[in-house]
Amino acid sequence: MGGTLIKFLEDFLEQFFVKGVWGIFKGIGLGIANIFNIPKYVSIFKAWKDSFGVGGWVLAALCVLLVLGVMALIVWLVILLIRKYIRFHKTVVDQEELLNEVASLNRDVIKLTLEKEKILAMKVSQLGLRPGESPFVDVPEEGEGGEKKEGDENVADEDYSRFYKLTQVDIEMENYVAPEFNNDITLPEIVDMFRNFACSRMGLYYEHNIIRLFLAAFASTRLIILQGISGTGKTSLPYAFGKFLRNDATIASVQPSWRDRTELFGYFNEFTKRFNETELLKMMYKATYTEEIYLTILDEMNISRVEYYFAELLSILEMPSRDEWVVSLVPSVWPTDPKHLFDGKLKLPDNMWYIGTINNDDSTFAVTDKVYDRAIPIDINTKGKFFEAPWTDNLALSYKHLEAMFDECKVKYKVSEESLRKLAELDDYVIEHFRLAFGNRIVKQLEDFVPAYVGCGGTEIDGLDFVLCHKILRKFESLNLSFIRDEIGGLITYLNKNFGKSNMKESKEYLERLQKLI
Repeated sequence: MGGTLIKFLEDFLEQFFVKGVWGIFKGIGLGIANIFNIPKYVSIFKAWKDSFGVGGWVLAALCVLLVLGVMALIVWLVILLIRKYIRFHKTVVDQEELLNEVASLNRDVIKLTLEKEKILAMKVSQLGLRPGESPFVDVPEEGEGGEKKEGDENVADEDYSRFYKLTQVDIEMENYVAPEFNNDITLPEIVDMFRNFACSRMGLYYEHNIIRLFLAAFASTRLIILQGISGTGKTSLPYAFGKFLRNDATIASVQPSWRDRTELFGYFNEFTKRFNETELLKMMYKATYTEEIYLTILDEMNISRVEYYFAELLSILEMPSRDEWVVSLVPSVWPTDPKHLFDGKLKLPDNMWYIGTINNDDSTFAVTDKVYDRAIPIDINTKGKFFEAPWTDNLALSYKHLEAMFDECKVKYKVSEESLRKLAELDDYVIEHFRLAFGNRIVKQLEDFVPAYVGCGGTEIDGLDFVLCHKILRKFESLNLSFIRDEIGGLITYLNKNFGKSNMKESKEYLERLQKLI
């Protein structure tokens, strides 16, 4: 039985490997050998040359030249393949050498960084000390994440704070006296007052509608995006508003190297046992002490990918309860930690808004729908026209009064049932023809934004027009415009029929611009 099986395997595998696979390579080898068998060509030529006439000799010469040409072509192709392989192999070797060199340089950088931190550690220990004390206070040993080890109770805690800037805020705010807020002012008065302030005090000219949009955006989101061509006052608008509110905006100039949350909050240095705080973190912490309105300007926010460094804030600010607006800074607790940190966490202040500016050019990244959906984007593409304004003073405004006015607007200027019905029908139309939908988040923003916009002096239909144009129709740019060209015309007709030819102007102008791009 065993011998029969072995014989079967020999015959079976011989058929595949010996007669099949080996036959292929043997045949190729024989074919190449026959192609370049020069003696065989010579013997054939000698055997037939006596029977050639004039025409035969011409044909024979042509055949010889053709065969020689094919041989030369084959040789040239082989040489070319060998050269390409050598070049490719050399490139791979060079890349490996380059990677090894980069790795070596990285190791050198790490060594130099450690040496630098050792030098800085001797200096940084004096931070947080009282005047007149020695700068060489022993830093207590700590466990992972900065947790103090047992037996460190003899170290004077008040001599060492790992959050230097936040601790300084605690000291500064001990004697803080809140300003006398103007709790009688209305939203239209804020719009007019700020417009006159920007003109008379700062030489900046803004249209009423831009300020209405900007102020109403505060009611629906914590992230506002100002976009448009350069030089139209995108950064100046929130900067001037901070001056107007007697509380300068914090400007964070986004860099191409920004990759994560540490650019906004800072990071804990495991070697020095200090938290490297940013100015933004300091202002966030300071805002927890007051009711004043704080603005953070993310200047040219799309020079790096927004969803990289701002991802955590985007998620946190989406939480329905403000009690969940918490960011973790350190995994442990020290007795000397700042007063408003709890379990190493900071609750994001209710009175801070984030204003991003965007220039759309070749040096920037496209902002994703994830960011746009959570923000209110406002286009500023025209320079303000000069006008005369009376000298206008600053305004002390509490964020609680501002939000109370927004809440009042949601009751007084609630979006009408007719408008909501038309929007629902429009949603169905857009889904059917463009495969896009409003989404619950956008509807929620609309119900917050439109009443506030009306409360600032606008109209409901213009507020709906703004949200539709900037939150829904903007998504059309990601579609293949050539396939939806006819559908765009139908949508314009639909808007005219259901909202009136004199309404929804911004949306219709935007759709007409898209048609011209096709």
